Amino acid sequence: MDIHVSGQPALEADADHLLIFATKDDDLLERGALRRLNDALDGGLTPLVEAGELTGAVNQTVVIHTFGKTTAPRVVIAGLGPAEQLGLDEYRNAAATGARKARSLSTGTLAIEVDGEQCDLGMAEIAGAIAEGLDLGLYRFDRHRTPKQTPNDLTRVSLHSDDVAAAEAGIAEGRSLAGAANFARDLANEPSNLLTPTELAGRAEAWAGEHGVEIEIMDEAAAAELGMGSFLGVAKGSHQPAKFLILRHRGGADEPGLGYCGKGITFDTGGISIKPAANMEAMKQDMSGAAAVVASMGAIADLKLPINVTALAPCTENMPGGNAIKPGDLLTAMNGATIEVINTDAEGRLVLADALSYANHLGLSPLIDVATLTGAVAVALGDVATGVMANDDGLAAEVIEAGKRAGEKFWQLPMFDEYDEQIRSQVADVKNTGGRLAGAITAAKFLARFAGDTPWAHLDMAGTDDAAKTRGTQVKGASGVPVRSLVRFAAARAEASA
Repeated sequence: MDIHVSGQPALEADADHLLIFATKDDDLLERGALRRLNDALDGGLTPLVEAGELTGAVNQTVVIHTFGKTTAPRVVIAGLGPAEQLGLDEYRNAAATGARKARSLSTGTLAIEVDGEQCDLGMAEIAGAIAEGLDLGLYRFDRHRTPKQTPNDLTRVSLHSDDVAAAEAGIAEGRSLAGAANFARDLANEPSNLLTPTELAGRAEAWAGEHGVEIEIMDEAAAAELGMGSFLGVAKGSHQPAKFLILRHRGGADEPGLGYCGKGITFDTGGISIKPAANMEAMKQDMSGAAAVVASMGAIADLKLPINVTALAPCTENMPGGNAIKPGDLLTAMNGATIEVINTDAEGRLVLADALSYANHLGLSPLIDVATLTGAVAVALGDVATGVMANDDGLAAEVIEAGKRAGEKFWQLPMFDEYDEQIRSQVADVKNTGGRLAGAITAAKFLARFAGDTPWAHLDMAGTDDAAKTRGTQVKGASGVPVRSLVRFAAARAEASA
């Protein structure tokens, strides 16, 4: 889909659909694009407002047929919600909702009126948020379906602004962020027989090449030389060779830089501690953490952030093969720590143990790991917020702030010393589960052993990796969380060190 900027008034645009935003105010027809549209329609919007059919409420869309009074034959009005609460995420969601509504009506072109009268945000920020919302909200994963008919599509979108240069700059950034999130969605939505660790490595390599990111693909032999017994222990049950991905963006001074680690379990049966059959198909998305850190590197490179960032993604299946690890087995991680395996379905923390150890070996700091790690975090936070656990409250606050900027919600959970008792082992340095209570926290406590003294934050996205329904920028299926937050975090770090 082509998105470009025009200085022409949107009401004069030669387009099949016109999209205008409305805030939820008593005087919503008295300013901006809605006032101009109402004038063009000879006051035709006024009865809709008086009847309560046009309010500007969040998620509301109203379709107006103009009967030749504007160049576009129909207008979609999308609600932004109350003006006093208006921010970038409201623009993202309204753009996504409005564009999907236009696409549902017919294939064609879309013109969008962009103005800053509703809020104090700059034109670049607004245009960027709209572009982000368009690409996120119009996302489809239908490559494996045989359509009965060609689905509707928006072939071209024009954003109409009185500051063309600022809008163009904002669009470039917004599309880069959304493109990275959509790449992560593509990976996570892909069936696991088509996205093996080898295939994931190949797609990551192609993505890195497109965006000028360095990549190294470590095989099992190289991982064994480094002593990654925890990662390779998980891989033993699968016939698919494990891959350890290392991606590097070099944009800063000669220093190691940030470290992002992502869990890459391309399918999780639970291993010998096998999962129940119900909903196991969702475990194709157990590599969403790896997808997120790999995808974020493309946007970080696109934006030419002046900072060094390395992404590490240990990728394998967790299968109950004849060589699979068993409950009671002992593994030794790269940092020399011994691990008693209590439950083979607690495998994500095992592969991340070696990723974090390797990150420390490389001198990366701070470290952020991303994983669909525990069902417990979904019990605690539902599908609304990603759990954050950290050994540094300041770092956790930075992650949460980056999420606010990106429109992704995070909530910090405690890391009190008392939780350490639950993962103490009688035969090893640590055991890989701490029982039913505080499962998300004890999993983080396990990972903390391998982060060591390095500032570290753990993002448990097991509740937010998948959207149950389409709403705003979210499309049913893989969510792409927290790609945009990772990019925003790196951008904020780069700005702070400038």
